Amino acid sequence: MSILRQVLEEIPIPQMVRIRQKFDDTKIDNLTEVLEQELQKPGTIDRIKPGQQVAVAVGSRGVANIALFTKVTIDAIKRAGGEPFIVPCMGSHGGATAEGQKEVLHHLGVSEETMGAPIRSSMEVVKLDELPNGLPVYVDKIASTADAIVVINRVKPHTAFRGRIESGIMKMISIGLGKQKGAEACHQLGFKYMAENVPAMANIMLKKLPIIFGVALVENAYDQTCRIEVLPAEQIESREMVLLEEAKARLPKILFDQIDVLVIDYIGKNISGDGMDPNITGRYPTPYAHGGPDVSKMIVLDLTPETKGNANGVGTADFTTQRLVDKMDRAATFVNGLTSTVCAPTKIATTLDNDFYAIKAGVKTCNILDYTKCRLVRIQDTLHLGEIEISVNLLEEAKLHADIEILSEPYDLQFDSEGNLAK
Repeated sequence: MSILRQVLEEIPIPQMVRIRQKFDDTKIDNLTEVLEQELQKPGTIDRIKPGQQVAVAVGSRGVANIALFTKVTIDAIKRAGGEPFIVPCMGSHGGATAEGQKEVLHHLGVSEETMGAPIRSSMEVVKLDELPNGLPVYVDKIASTADAIVVINRVKPHTAFRGRIESGIMKMISIGLGKQKGAEACHQLGFKYMAENVPAMANIMLKKLPIIFGVALVENAYDQTCRIEVLPAEQIESREMVLLEEAKARLPKILFDQIDVLVIDYIGKNISGDGMDPNITGRYPTPYAHGGPDVSKMIVLDLTPETKGNANGVGTADFTTQRLVDKMDRAATFVNGLTSTVCAPTKIATTLDNDFYAIKAGVKTCNILDYTKCRLVRIQDTLHLGEIEISVNLLEEAKLHADIEILSEPYDLQFDSEGNLAK
């Protein structure tokens, strides 16, 4: 037996209970109809002239219904006489390669076959301008040659800074359309100044590029679309500020303020740019954002298939598994840190043989006197917080919460022959 196993062998894992957390589940059922209506607003589709080449910028984030929204937008452009093509709009994601970014879109259901439009993927950029502080402003070279540009993205709180504009259409323009070079430039002075640099870069791009409108989306706590707004270019900044406040109010959360051990089954770039959303975990990669629970120790067990080995965020956790590390594409992971200049999330957390010992390690180090009293929470990922597991030590608190429903009796976590949690 290894020394690690010896140290952890007697550490108890608490019994668990499955619960349901209740959030506002307002959503849009007739997504196609609502988007088509929004696209009829003045200053949107009516700006497209017959024969124009229209670049549709689509990103890599876990946006609900992204393939549907892209297809509806493309079809509307075609009906207006435009000739749409898709541009991957994701900074350095997809391993910062043209083919990698095209593959990311394919995994999201956005392909040339499903969309009925070509995907023109390149990492080449052109320099548009500079900010007063000297930062260059770049744009995708192919998109820069289009007659019109449309941007689609979800509006939500950012994971590493706070400001009137965080993650949404403006960030999609400044960082996504800027490709790896643009993302690198925007991050160069650090997240301390991102709240200023993101809108400043985006406004230059809005002035110098034929960006005609953005499709802004807000999701509820269950990862479902609850608002669709098509924003003419001149309204993007003002409306995004309003939509950000709604997105913050609808953000799901773990309904316990203090957690000794948080176990997360999966992290991945399709879940969050940080692998897991710090707004949910309370663990941020920078000191410029805040919120969420007080978590003593955090464990990440595996990568999503969609992340293609990109394990950005694993370094934010305290412990991980050999399984996750073996799946890790280190180059794809490390390029995130090199681009964002925040390298702590790309480090490899203390690695244990399997889920069993990783969880025990979390319990041992969570700084409580009696390990049997551990307040442990297990979630699938930070996008899915409706049904989660809690240890029996949180049960009485859960029973008193109006938005929590107890779904099971206490049970022991089940591990397979390799020491991993039975899914």
